[in-house]
Amino acid sequence: MRTSLQAIAQKAKKHKQYRFQNLYGMLDTIGLTDAWAKINKKAAPGVDGVTAAEFAKNLTQNIQEAVAALKGKRYKARLVRRTYIPKEPGKMRPLGIMVVADKVVQRAAAGILEAIYEQDFISSSYGYRPNVGPQQAVKDLTRELQFGKYKYIVEADIRGYFDNINHEWLIKMVEQRVDDQAFTGLIRKWLKAGILDVDGKIIDPITGTTQGGNISPILANIYLHYALDLWFEKAVKPGCEGKAYLCRFADDFVCAFQYKGDAEMFYRELGKRLAKFGLEIAQEKTRIIRFNQFEGKRTRFEFLGFEFRWGVSHNGKNIIKRRTSRKKLRKSLANFTNWCKDNRSKRLWRFFRELNSKLRGYYNYYGIIGNFKSLKQFYRNVELILYKWLNRRSQRKSFTRKEFERVLNRHQILKPRITEKAYQLKLCFEV
Repeated sequence: MRTSLQAIAQKAKKHKQYRFQNLYGMLDTIGLTDAWAKINKKAAPGVDGVTAAEFAKNLTQNIQEAVAALKGKRYKARLVRRTYIPKEPGKMRPLGIMVVADKVVQRAAAGILEAIYEQDFISSSYGYRPNVGPQQAVKDLTRELQFGKYKYIVEADIRGYFDNINHEWLIKMVEQRVDDQAFTGLIRKWLKAGILDVDGKIIDPITGTTQGGNISPILANIYLHYALDLWFEKAVKPGCEGKAYLCRFADDFVCAFQYKGDAEMFYRELGKRLAKFGLEIAQEKTRIIRFNQFEGKRTRFEFLGFEFRWGVSHNGKNIIKRRTSRKKLRKSLANFTNWCKDNRSKRLWRFFRELNSKLRGYYNYYGIIGNFKSLKQFYRNVELILYKWLNRRSQRKSFTRKEFERVLNRHQILKPRITEKAYQLKLCFEV
């Protein structure tokens, strides 16, 4: 972190009510150059068709032009190119792809907001934050449920969160810590930037923030920080008779309560609270479940791709068990099948190199202690899918089973493994 951002972070931590000025001036050559290093260079180009590689050919000039436009108040947000990716069967998730220059400026602005708000976000907020990931959320939630005497879980889902963020509320929230009209005006430009849809039509957004935008994650986090997190900490928890705990990753969250009455109270008030900020809970995905060691396998819930339930350890102790959610397992296998179909014609060395990269990422995410059975199930299905589609590289059958196994050994396909260390689990369960 550059020195000026460190100073901002220290001041934000020390003075919780302080409103920062002169942030717009930090979007200078140094700030944008730092931001360039942090953006994804492999991402698709925006509406101008300029890739990161092409932008880099005249990097100094391009950054200087962006800085000059900002200083001269001539900066305009370009159209955002919309694309869609599969979300779940029958549904697609919209993503916005910006031009490279906008990505760089947004990343610089996001870094400034992160320096401020990282001092304000509560400890049980995990999504889109530096050095905090879903695995940490899963560990901390496991520890709380294991030792916290919670008996009820409220599962909740916000319908179309990113599409329904109210722009005026969001600006008011940012202004709690930012007293710089030029900086907030820049955020308004990005929120109002036109969207070029796949059919060629231009959409002028009234609500929402672009999924895929470099500043969208921190803005989305700020919104729920005020709309949900602080409300839970300052209003819900003090009003509960027993313990209460919120664990949130982006717009996914679960709440644990010691007493049923507290869970029901929160369930009743949650919809009203979110509606105040233009958000709506998905009733079909929101429920209260009884969750304690006496219920055992009869009750379970899902969070961040894992299924949580009570079980018994090898030592006969009641513990929280976690495994890959069945829904996520099926989705991962479906995605892998599509990848095999599209890539089976590649040279085998290249195919298996990409395959191992995918397996490594899967094991790093789902390789938590106690989940080896699910990893093995995934791997067995991967082998079957591989055998099927590699045998369709040509009209003749390419491999017998023995030949296929020799190929797997020769290319050293990664076997399932637990990536969570035992000492990490011990730290997780320290009380």
